[in-house]
Order: sequence, then structure tokens, then C-alpha cells
Amino acid sequence: MLILGIETSCDETAAAVIRKDKGKTEVLSSVISSQIELHAQWGGVVPNLAAREHLKNILPVIESSLKEAKIRPQDLDLIAVTQGPGLIPALLVGTNAAKTLSYVWDKPLIGIHHIEGHIYANFIFDKIRSISKQAKIKFPILCLVVSGGHTQLVLMKKHLDYEIIGETLDDAAGEAFDKVARILGKGYPGGPIISQMAKNFKQKKEAVEIKLPRPMIKSKDFNFSFSGLKTAVLYLVKNNPEKFKDEKFLEEAAYEFQQAAIDVLVGKTLKAIRKYNPQTVMMAGGVSVNQELRAQMEMAVKKDFPSVNFHLPEIKYTLDNAAMIAAAAAFRWENSEDKERFFSGWKNLEADANLKI
Repeated sequence: MLILGIETSCDETAAAVIRKDKGKTEVLSSVISSQIELHAQWGGVVPNLAAREHLKNILPVIESSLKEAKIRPQDLDLIAVTQGPGLIPALLVGTNAAKTLSYVWDKPLIGIHHIEGHIYANFIFDKIRSISKQAKIKFPILCLVVSGGHTQLVLMKKHLDYEIIGETLDDAAGEAFDKVARILGKGYPGGPIISQMAKNFKQKKEAVEIKLPRPMIKSKDFNFSFSGLKTAVLYLVKNNPEKFKDEKFLEEAAYEFQQAAIDVLVGKTLKAIRKYNPQTVMMAGGVSVNQELRAQMEMAVKKDFPSVNFHLPEIKYTLDNAAMIAAAAAFRWENSEDKERFFSGWKNLEADANLKI
């Protein structure tokens, strides 16, 4: 089946066409219009500005995705769109566009939870990634979701079945990266900036003198907290104003912050593996693009739990994109016992900024 996916939950206008056939999910096109440069001057995403850009870009992006995939609207079997959570002005642009196309083209429409999309990026297996890798993904699955707005440990006993066993009590990991980059006087988005600064310090091979806390790493639950870690960086800078222009000091602070966050994320994941005994461990969300997190998580899981399959999505499907939304919709369609209800999606689907998974 051919599925058009649409994603506008934050500051990326994205559309993609995938083909789901005999267990293989092939991405025929994935088009993304980024707004990073626009929002960088404000130090973060401005919802109404994001909506304005989505409104300007949504139809050209959809048209480009169909053209790149060499697909006509009448060839499509299904339309999928991010229903939430996210910025409501941004979500409304995507959902209204999808509802209009669903009505005009007479196609079923499925609303997808944004985090569900990130999770199902792990199930995109195109020509490069073989089906043999997909065969290794067995339930139960433990997925660490790390993004700008979410940090969660999600247990899946079967497809589309989610139990949140742990989540952040305050800032999400990605949010903390952005705030720390701002504290250090750097730009937006913070994730790539902190990662590069940490890499620069690591290459110097010098001892780490800065020590930051690992919040909740020893707590008995699986919850996270990154607000205190961010605040520790803030006080570090305030207490050392003379070093604020010392790039080595800033890089060391970025390195220690990143490592503290990774230690907590890895530690909590390993603790959850011990309790829930999953057969597969995954990561999902924009922060999972972080190379140190990917490497250290994989090393830790393989060392302590060699029988557990560790799986990562392709980096290009890790950040916000529409291919992941279409992939999640494929599984929703296949597992639905009432497909007829999706044909009225154009009049029933509503954007929900606080949609629960």
C-alpha cells in the first residue's frame, strides 16, 4: 500500500510517501522544509511564526513528495498526519491540509501520535536495511524516547501497545540541551552545538575537572529529571564569570553536561531492562541522533545484556520527518478491525496539542 505522511508538529514542514509491502517499508520520498534559521534568532521555536511558515510550505512540500515518489494522488491508499502532541498553531496547519486532501481525494485518513511516529521510525526498512534486521525486532520491546519535548521509557508487548514505565518529571532531555546551550552563550538548536563542543573537549584528552550531578540516577523508579542538571550548569557559569569567555571551560562544561545526561539515560534504561526483560531495546526521538548517546547505550546494553537485540533507527528518520508518521499509520491500518472509520477522518480528526499515547 502507498501512504502519504504529513508532519507539522513543531518547526519542520514534512511530507513523505512510503510503500508498505510484504513486511518491507520502503521510503519513496521524504521532503522536509526546516525553519531552524528563522527560529534561531529567537533562541527557540515561536509557535505563530512556525504556523505561518507551515502554511506557506505545506502544499509545495506535499507536491514535491508526490513528484519525487512518482506517485499521483489517485495512486495513494492512505493519508496520515501528526495529530499531536505539539504546537497547536503548527498542528492545525498539517491536520487541516490532510483533512482537505482526504476529502478531495476520497482517501482514508489516520491521525498519528508524534512519539508513536518516532518509535515506528525503527520499523522503516528500505532497500538499504534488510528484512533480516526487522526479524530481530521481537516483543516485548523497551524503547527510550528522547526528544525536545519528551523523555520516556516505553514498554511495548505488541504493536501499538504502550506502557510508559518512566518519564521526565520536568525538562525533557532535548529541552535541557537547548537551555544549556543558551546558558553557555551558544545558539539554537542546542543539541548539535553541545554535542560538537563535547566532542572538541574529548579530543583534547584532558582530565575533567568540572563535576555535575546525575539527577535521580539512584532512584528506585524509572523517572528522569533534567531541570536540576541544567540549573547546576547555570550556577557553574554564574560562579565563574571570569571563565565565560574561555572556550575550553565552556567545552568542558558541555562535555560534563552531556555525559551526565547520558549516564542517567543509560542507567535508567539498564535498570528497566533488568526488571522487564525485553527482547529488544530501541531508542527514538531527535536526541537519539546524539552519537555519544547512541554509542554508549549500545555498548552498555550489549555488555550487560548480550542476548537482548539493540536497535537504532536510521539517523535521517530520527529527527522530525513524515516517513515515520506514514510508517506508524501503516501498522495502525494493518492492525485495525474497523478500517471504515478512517474514511470519515476528514471530518472527525482534530489536532490535539496534549494528545496522550
